[in-house]
Amino acid sequence: MNKRTITLAAVLATAFAFSGPARAAKFANQFTEFELPPQWGCNLEGAEWICQNANDAKKRDAIIVLAAKLKGDQDSLDQYLAYLKAPKTYTSIQGKPVKSEPKYTKSVSLNGQPWVDSLHLESEIPGYFTRYLATIKQDIGVLVTYSINKAKYQQYLQDFDNMVKTLKVFRKQGAGINAGPAQGNIFQQTQIPQNMSESTVFPGGVNPAGGSDAVTKKKEDNSLLIILLVAGAGIGFIIWRKRKSG
Repeated sequence: MNKRTITLAAVLATAFAFSGPARAAKFANQFTEFELPPQWGCNLEGAEWICQNANDAKKRDAIIVLAAKLKGDQDSLDQYLAYLKAPKTYTSIQGKPVKSEPKYTKSVSLNGQPWVDSLHLESEIPGYFTRYLATIKQDIGVLVTYSINKAKYQQYLQDFDNMVKTLKVFRKQGAGINAGPAQGNIFQQTQIPQNMSESTVFPGGVNPAGGSDAVTKKKEDNSLLIILLVAGAGIGFIIWRKRKSG
């Protein structure tokens, strides 16, 4: 193998190394850890941890919300199971009644920890699937949810299944924790952004029915401009032909 061939091989190897798939990053807070999908990050927003894609254009595709609360009378795996088996009803930000469609609710074991695992359609955000994973660890209840636009569900399914496989929960003794009070139930305490048009979590004035109000208006304005330009060009051409023939 000559020097030129070796150099070309090295360049190709470097190119393949940098063009490979993005690696997942591990996220950990005071009570849980798991592998995030590639290019995702998490921030503490009030009482919840919010995780999203770093790409602004993809932020509205899916969202992960993590929360913990001190264990109270309504916190047990059996109560979580019963709560998630039932449809959830609420009023959307447009004032329309919404009733979720439970797809499944079951007990599972993840890395040696028992969890309640449930999938609903439109239980938190209209037009989105939300998967719930809830458990008890010593004196805290833990809830992990991820919501995906139903049109993008298959696209994100593998990433989130990988996240679930790496999900671990713990309770560090003596450590402070960002947890809600013992009263009430963890599902009602946890705030999953439904109002996308005002939420800082979903930038750009996103409409829950899909798309951005700002982007839609911009597209309409651009379409009108194109129509006017085409019409103006057509009128100009007709005037030019008449002058030429006259």
